[in-house]
Amino acid sequence: MARIVASVCGVTGPFDILAYGPRATLREAAPPEWVPPMLATLTDKPFSDPGWAFERKFDGERCLAFRSRGELRLRSRSCRPLEGTYPEIADALRDQPLDDFVVDGEVVAFDGARTSFALLQQRSGIKDPEVARMSSVRVFFYVFDLLYAQGRDATRLALLDRKRVLRRALDFRDPVRYTVHRNCDGERYFAQACTHGWEGLIAKETTSAYVPRRSSDWLKLKCSAGQEFVVAGFTEPAGSRIGLGALLVGYYDGQGDLVYAGKVGTGFDRATLVELGRRLKRLESTRPAFTPAPKVGRGVHWARPELVVQVSFTEWTSEGKLRHPRFEGLREDKAAGEVHRENPRGRTVRGQ
Repeated sequence: MARIVASVCGVTGPFDILAYGPRATLREAAPPEWVPPMLATLTDKPFSDPGWAFERKFDGERCLAFRSRGELRLRSRSCRPLEGTYPEIADALRDQPLDDFVVDGEVVAFDGARTSFALLQQRSGIKDPEVARMSSVRVFFYVFDLLYAQGRDATRLALLDRKRVLRRALDFRDPVRYTVHRNCDGERYFAQACTHGWEGLIAKETTSAYVPRRSSDWLKLKCSAGQEFVVAGFTEPAGSRIGLGALLVGYYDGQGDLVYAGKVGTGFDRATLVELGRRLKRLESTRPAFTPAPKVGRGVHWARPELVVQVSFTEWTSEGKLRHPRFEGLREDKAAGEVHRENPRGRTVRGQ
């Protein structure tokens, strides 16, 4: 049974910058093997509020880093090992002066000043660390939260206290970077983010604890529409196209049915068409997984709904289909059964 660490004098290292009250929320605990990441809820209403902090939303791969007794593990959102994929990040975290910690962040690759999920795809499929080290795609780990350090569970600390401790706990040198935040002025920051071509912002309630689930204490504001979808079919390629013509994608509703959302036929390079075609051939099925089955014409191959892809689009049509969808990449870090349509939720500004 964990117990509260109530002695101010007994808390040292990065936690000693905290006042007595925040320190009293710390709990002695063994290093965790796994912590499900805290997830943000989508909203379509930019806002300003002194009780919220605003961080850049990165277009990358979520990553939690666990270091204990000399061992360093990187895990994806679905707990998939990532040390072989991003060995330079693992090396940098092994060299940290703090010998036990759990931190949360995002691995990204840059195309100019913008993070590019498509570019990161060139690294995310690699499992051999030596092959990864030879890649021309440079990656960075933007750390935004601290969950555990020096034998103490920090998840009950308020967000801004966790970020204060995090800033002191790690040595931030490339490829490990600290995720800065801005207070209060979320609307102006969001406008700037979209002007700069960012993915968007994450708004976080400044006194919130870290919880292992989706929470309305973290809100995501996107500059353009996009989310994950399940692939449950594909069409035959036409003309000089190879591999496949278009992906048939959908999402799970509240009843567990896979709802058809449309065809995705752009955004592929030649290598991706070949790889997706090969993988989908292995998943071919004689019957559609969609409920109800869509009327999509001839030349369609159904597939077992196992692959998850990232898709950008301009909007949802009144018929519930994607307008101008574009393939962005495969999502190896999310299970098909977790894919649902993201519906923005409003929020009430404090005092209203």
